[in-house]
Amino acid sequence: MKLSQGSFSYLPELSNDEIKLQIQYALDQDWTIGIEFSDNPYPPKSLWEMWGLPMFDMRDSAAIIYEVNRCRQAYPNYYIRITAHGTSLGRQFTAFSFIVNRPKSESEFIAQADDFGHGSSKF
Repeated sequence: MKLSQGSFSYLPELSNDEIKLQIQYALDQDWTIGIEFSDNPYPPKSLWEMWGLPMFDMRDSAAIIYEVNRCRQAYPNYYIRITAHGTSLGRQFTAFSFIVNRPKSESEFIAQADDFGHGSSKF
């Protein structure tokens, strides 16, 4: 089962050239790129590990692809995603994020809730 999370999640996998174009678009908007990885991207684990620091001053999409490939080499069986963050009106926002690497086999996620009454549930 393919994990659908983030922008482009229902499209076929993006090639490196297509990823580079998305990165360049983000850079053209003055957004900051971050690379994150996780072996378990399912809720409630919504925090991913950062690959280095966010690339605040990086303006070269080829250099960011280089870092993506280094992360792929270090974590070939992890989910890896690119996030683009912008600032507007004094606050930070996530402009987009999308997965650029997946494990060879993806486990299925099933959410099961137990109702304890009085509006209390446990997943």
